[in-house]
Amino acid sequence: MNIALIAHDKKKVEMVNLTTAYRDILAKHELYATGTTGQRIIDATGLPVHRFKSGPLGGDQQIGAYVSDNKIDLIIFLRDPLTAQAHEPDISALLRLSDVYDIPLATNVGTAEILLRGLDAGFYEWRTLQKAQDREKIDI
Repeated sequence: MNIALIAHDKKKVEMVNLTTAYRDILAKHELYATGTTGQRIIDATGLPVHRFKSGPLGGDQQIGAYVSDNKIDLIIFLRDPLTAQAHEPDISALLRLSDVYDIPLATNVGTAEILLRGLDAGFYEWRTLQKAQDREKIDI
């Protein structure tokens, strides 16, 4: 599975703690992240992470493009709900795309843990089926 990891500045420590705690699960998957978040994860866990640009510089939009191309299967986006973000329209667009394309999205550590444990237990087989159906539509 392809997992996108995003964290606002005040949530980066939480993301590092989460990815460290679930390193063994995450190691089985392809990881994508916005710039600084990705580097912090790499430094803390040693996991390979494809880094996009920083969120305010278009990283959220780059991940959104991957979502619309069916290249992301799960998003963990630790948002800071108490701080205004200059790129709020990009954030809203990413959240909307996750709903449009039925991509599971966690915006807090509690939900992220449930999604990661579900992933490890094999509860995401529907994504494999959905991707196969999408390929069939293209082949027709």
